[in-house]
Amino acid sequence: MKKVRDWFASAFNTNVLQKSRMAWVDYLRGIAIILVVYRHVLLGIGNSGMILPSAWLDANIMFFSFRMPLFFILSGIFITGSLAKKSLGRIIYSKFELLLYPYLIWSVIQITIQIAAAHWTNAHRTPKDFLYIFYQPKELDQFWYLPALFNSTIIYLLTKSKLKLHGWMQIILGLTLFFLSRYCRNVSMMSDWMEFYIFFAIGDTISSFFFRGNVQAFLQNRWTFPILFPFFIATQFYYLHLYDTSPGNDVPLALFLPIALFGCLTMCTLAYRLQAWNILRFLRVLGYHSLYIYVMHVIVAAFVRVILTKVFGIHQPVALLLIGITLASTIPVMIYNLFIFEKPLFFLFSLRRYAKRPSVSQKTSKLILHEQT
Repeated sequence: MKKVRDWFASAFNTNVLQKSRMAWVDYLRGIAIILVVYRHVLLGIGNSGMILPSAWLDANIMFFSFRMPLFFILSGIFITGSLAKKSLGRIIYSKFELLLYPYLIWSVIQITIQIAAAHWTNAHRTPKDFLYIFYQPKELDQFWYLPALFNSTIIYLLTKSKLKLHGWMQIILGLTLFFLSRYCRNVSMMSDWMEFYIFFAIGDTISSFFFRGNVQAFLQNRWTFPILFPFFIATQFYYLHLYDTSPGNDVPLALFLPIALFGCLTMCTLAYRLQAWNILRFLRVLGYHSLYIYVMHVIVAAFVRVILTKVFGIHQPVALLLIGITLASTIPVMIYNLFIFEKPLFFLFSLRRYAKRPSVSQKTSKLILHEQT
């Protein structure tokens, strides 16, 4: 039994639960990454020709209103802290290693697998799809987020440190970029970061008062989440209505922005509640490993779906969805901890090999950068 516990602790790196960390951040990342996995497992099942309940598809649309903005806001909240500790050049290099390097490696891996396994998968890839890596990441399933966050971060760093754009000036720039992004969609390497830059800017702007005592008291109050939740549900259904009725599904920014921000706020208060109750701690483990889940989950989900349908003959959408989400969320964590980190395959995520797992006090660690940026 001890060997099983030790293996489980190693495979999921459960030591992260014992560290002095901001648990609410991992809870938030865990919630967001589960919603990302839900989307791609659901779409994989639908693209296989199975009929899905409309409620599942509607939920996927509603989650989009706050799911990706949440990632950008979280990154923005910690960017000023990074600037205070590191030089601009070091941060840019760290961002390249953390975001762009895995994007380049894993997009090539995923496209290669999809071409090789074309007979069993839903993807219709050709060698020409490798070109999408450089200008159209939206065509590469989940991968658009990594270059979008990298580009948003670099542009934000340069405009803040070199052009001295702060606060409301960054918000105005973000709003301008959002509107312009809709005219650049044939090159999503541009439009993706332009669309979400506003949320990164909002994250940095609120960071100056986010950790104040009165704000933290509001977020951590046991009544805040239950009071906000009914309004959250109402705004999500309103977003679904707007999405269905807007030309090209382009929800007006004046409506999308407050809905997204309210959704992020509600999820933040939920994360603080989970932290206070110290429950569903697996979300913290998933949140800590969210980057690795993000790049691998589509490959794992496709493999699981093929095995379940072709080998075991399981075609019930509910079973495929639940099993798919569970395994697509956990197998990447196990792969990373057992075969990549501190192992010969470290190069799949990093240009450098760490001799041991860094502690929280090692501020130059890539893992700490992953937590706070």
